[in-house]
Amino acid sequence: MAISKKVKNALSGASWVRRMFEEGEELKRLYGDENVYDFSLGNPNLEPPASLKEALKALADCPIPGMHRYMPNCGYSDTRKAIAQYLEEETGLPFDEKHVVMTVGAAGGLNVVFKAILDEGDEVIVPAPYFMEFKSYIENCGGEIRLVETNDDFSLNLSKIEKAIGEKTKAILINSPNNPTGVVYNGDSLERLGKILEEKSRELGKTLHLITDEAYRRIVFDQIRLPIVFRCYPHSIRVTSHSKDLSLPGERIGYVAVSPLCEDLDEMMAAIIFANRTLGFVNAPALMQRLVAPLQKNSVNVREYEEKRDLFYNSLTAFGYEVVKPQGAFYLFPKAPIEDDVAFVKELQSKRILTVPGRGFGKPGYFRIAYAVDKKVIEGSLPGFKEVAEKHKAGKR
Repeated sequence: MAISKKVKNALSGASWVRRMFEEGEELKRLYGDENVYDFSLGNPNLEPPASLKEALKALADCPIPGMHRYMPNCGYSDTRKAIAQYLEEETGLPFDEKHVVMTVGAAGGLNVVFKAILDEGDEVIVPAPYFMEFKSYIENCGGEIRLVETNDDFSLNLSKIEKAIGEKTKAILINSPNNPTGVVYNGDSLERLGKILEEKSRELGKTLHLITDEAYRRIVFDQIRLPIVFRCYPHSIRVTSHSKDLSLPGERIGYVAVSPLCEDLDEMMAAIIFANRTLGFVNAPALMQRLVAPLQKNSVNVREYEEKRDLFYNSLTAFGYEVVKPQGAFYLFPKAPIEDDVAFVKELQSKRILTVPGRGFGKPGYFRIAYAVDKKVIEGSLPGFKEVAEKHKAGKR
């Protein structure tokens, strides 16, 4: 066999998102792009803010000598200082540049953190539904994922998380705003989670880490203020990127920030920097580090995503679909009107509507809609959603 058995097995269960995206490409070839309603991939469709374009032009017109050379593996000092200043203002904690490592997006950041903290067989608890790539990231570093069901409204089920913590537990990974549900975990639940982790750390005689994937941190609706996890638990690690807030997914720029209150902080930072280099990332893209440094408070117009959320949510609920109203990100996660989510997604495909079955996110019986698309795509899809709902009398399952 030319490839590893582990990779061969992983390929057989390849990402449902990519699978549906590829099927969508075939539909577009047959019917034309304008006649296919593709909600398979969470690919931001808003353009980066004008401030980023202006910074890019200024950098091109007046390049910094040596700006494309190697740098410290943790990233440029000026960029990390700018992020640390933003974090200090946001959290009230004494962040400085040594607490920040620039990474190749949030995906690169998560792999770096897991490489830094996991030994073979260590468990990472992840609430489900969850972003399916988390499993690969954890297993890349010898760890094992342990899924814990959320409540019916996709909020954290703290009693189940507490029961799942054991001798093998090394960390809890949460994602808020959540992919695929759009749910934001509230401050009360995070404070209670912090207390659980403190108690369990004492009981087990080791430090449990709380890792937060906050790639959608700025994409929140209804004037919600996202809780700050750093204030809830001292051993917290934020992993984020500018893929969504600045619409730069293809540029792969993000960072890891470790709480200044974290135990063995210097050793943790050294491990993360070491993992950044030895995993082959080496450092985050140089040009993007220069660009995002002064833009920590900038964002795309989130109201545009909110308007699409409202259009989709109000329409689907009117058709009879059961949907938890998203508070952030750009996803809806309705319950399928029939038990077999794959079969239901196939039915939507017959209407040239592309979604992703919930089992791809650890939650069979649901399906994900990524609405980071033009409004006309949503409007064009609604008759098909309605027709399929009426066939199954959505909401009656």
